[in-house]
Amino acid sequence: MQKHVVMFSGGKASFLAAALAKERYDDVLLLFTDTKTEDEDLYRFLYEASDALDLPLEHIADGRDIWQVFKDSRFLGNNRVPLCSRILKQEISRRWLDAHCESPEETTIHFGIDWTEIHRTERIPKHWTPYQVDFPLLWEPLSDKEDADMLLARYGIKQPRLYDLGAPHNNCGGLCVRAGHGHFKWALKAIPDTFAEWEQKEEEMRQELGANVAILRDRSGGESKPITLKQFRGKIEAEDTGQLDLFDWGGCGCMIDDE
Repeated sequence: MQKHVVMFSGGKASFLAAALAKERYDDVLLLFTDTKTEDEDLYRFLYEASDALDLPLEHIADGRDIWQVFKDSRFLGNNRVPLCSRILKQEISRRWLDAHCESPEETTIHFGIDWTEIHRTERIPKHWTPYQVDFPLLWEPLSDKEDADMLLARYGIKQPRLYDLGAPHNNCGGLCVRAGHGHFKWALKAIPDTFAEWEQKEEEMRQELGANVAILRDRSGGESKPITLKQFRGKIEAEDTGQLDLFDWGGCGCMIDDE
């Protein structure tokens, strides 16, 4: 019998993907890989969603958060090298799949990719070979996050609190090393405690490495150079944003993109 594993991120899209997979298949399981950098409300949503869908949930983790991974690797993750994604998400998930799915050819992995991210679907199957890959939100008729909202209302499940604050996803506490200037500006206002923690942790890594490194880049003047979160915050607070790309929100692709 074909086994179906939904990569359940704790977001609305993967919740809808799980519901659609359950409608079509019998042997469906939710797999959540914990970065230990998550918003607390994510865990409430995980288990309420699992219970509502009556689907088993596997909650796995490396055990470290992203900052410990950066420290152990002596490298500060960024948009170009998001090693936290590879170590805490992809490698852990791959090991679980290899240990629990005896026949990869009879195992399908499902991702919550909708039509707005269809460009990602070409690379994903190659990344997860030899497992089969599918995208329930792209089945006819196409589904999107509005359908997820209706499904949550039907089950009486409150969406994760980060969405209420305007977050584009529910991963890593609302931030991501792949996030752009616009995303970090949002975080400074919407989740200031999380921004402050990231600012502090980034500075600790700079001191640890003794290097001028940063999560973000300043590309003004045709030159790419690091801009620390402290410097970024200073520019936002001083309304000195002319050199910032505040339309760049970046993206979160932990389970679906290569480094």
